[in-house]
Amino acid sequence: MDVLARLDRYQRRHRWAGVPLAVVYKFFDDQATYLAALLAYYGFVSLFPLLLFLVAVLSAALHGNPDLQHSVLHSALGEFPVIGDQLGQNIHSFHGSGAALAVGVVGSIYGALGVAQAVQHALHKIFAVPRHARPDPLRSRVKSLSFLLLLAVGLVLTTALSTAESATGIFGTRLALGLRIAVGAAGVVVNAALLLVSYRLMTHRDLPRRPMYGPALGAACAWQALQWGGSYYVGHVLRGTTATYGMFGIVLGLLAWIYLAAVVYLTAAEVIAVRCLRLWPRSLLTPFTDRVHLATGDLRAYRSYATTESFKGFEKISVRFDTPPPPTMGDEGPP
Repeated sequence: MDVLARLDRYQRRHRWAGVPLAVVYKFFDDQATYLAALLAYYGFVSLFPLLLFLVAVLSAALHGNPDLQHSVLHSALGEFPVIGDQLGQNIHSFHGSGAALAVGVVGSIYGALGVAQAVQHALHKIFAVPRHARPDPLRSRVKSLSFLLLLAVGLVLTTALSTAESATGIFGTRLALGLRIAVGAAGVVVNAALLLVSYRLMTHRDLPRRPMYGPALGAACAWQALQWGGSYYVGHVLRGTTATYGMFGIVLGLLAWIYLAAVVYLTAAEVIAVRCLRLWPRSLLTPFTDRVHLATGDLRAYRSYATTESFKGFEKISVRFDTPPPPTMGDEGPP
């Protein structure tokens, strides 16, 4: 126990050790794995029809220029490596009447609103926004439409960058390599900016910008790694498989890819919340026993969890902590 006491005192004094621990504890306090599963469910339900709609629109708009159509479509679908390749190989099969297209648009928007609503719910929980302070059902759906518009803008920007990257082959080898690195870095910066805007747009709370830069950039880099991992999965795992196994592989791979993307998105939000709400330091043994003196980060976190559940502005919630049982790990370190 003396070893644990020394570790606890050390992580409380050193930010580089205490902040990651606080993020992990808050991640599980918020049950972020279940929030990520909720995002993955709505994402899986809405992603396929949205991509079908994207393919149909781009195919019709670029019908007169097959080369440009192929380049833009595959650049756009490259943002979704598990399912994008399958859609890209079957572009010719998407045809339909204007009425069917209209029904598809309405259905896709309705399904995508579920993703945006789930994002709002998750971020409000992570950033401890009281229920009475959250937007009403009408305003929350207006925000959700704004979120979908942001996603559309992001897809257009990343598609333009992907198209520019694919066009670098016309230059010399050394120049093309430099341009690809520059375009890739620009893509990471664009994704980081989109993440920053989404956190501020979907959270009904004033968030300072400076603590958000690092987590957003890290999440953008992780998103790029997920894209590479999805491309590797399609190219090395699904290639050459039977139709039945390939179908199951696509479904399970798409679910796993969306879930990991949701975990990355929520983890970055948890880092921002810990930094903005000053939820550090946490006591090392807080999740495991009551026989522990709470650190300042614990007190702030537990108070925020209680006040987050207030449904009315005139509902007052106060949190009081009694003296804990005698700790079994020695004196606590400085807060």
